[in-house]
Amino acid sequence: MIDTIIFDFGDIFINLDKQATIDGLQRLGLTSWNEDLDQLNISFEKGEISKDNFLLGIQKHIPNASIEEILVAWNAVLLDFPLYRLEFLQLLSQKYRLFLLSNTDSIHINHFEQREGASFYGAFYQCFEKVYFSYEMGMRKPDAEIYTTLIRQHELSPKYTLFVDDKKDNTDAAKALGLNVWNLQVGQEDVIELLEKNII
Repeated sequence: MIDTIIFDFGDIFINLDKQATIDGLQRLGLTSWNEDLDQLNISFEKGEISKDNFLLGIQKHIPNASIEEILVAWNAVLLDFPLYRLEFLQLLSQKYRLFLLSNTDSIHINHFEQREGASFYGAFYQCFEKVYFSYEMGMRKPDAEIYTTLIRQHELSPKYTLFVDDKKDNTDAAKALGLNVWNLQVGQEDVIELLEKNII
């Protein structure tokens, strides 16, 4: 019997358009997303580099773009957060222990909070026993340590815990540690179908 659910954030609650950021950066002169940018992004998501160093790292690849233009392109990934998902989560929080576990960075979280406002993001965060962002933890999915940290800190039992994420690498890593998983298919499934799927 599942008593705890760990949720991802992007494309689970807030809709994303990853291509919008790539397109935005290419309009600013980026030829293609590359290994250097990939590593830069991972470092930023793990809180290993500052916001300024991250933006300057991108600017190296598009020297004619301003930091402000890069910020706009970087935040283009974040789309809407449908209210019905928040309402579903609020109902769920009355029955289950809930946690948020997101690979994200300070730029995206600040943008989300500023755009949605304190009453909305406050209501969202309030649904969870604790909110975990990779850049604050110094680790990210799918590394095993991020899951074991949660399990240990909150004395969770993996066999009674469900992990919901849209990336298969992340759900595979959680499954290997004994957690129940739902690899949600973006565009085909919605998190509010959770109860219908007989997963919990």
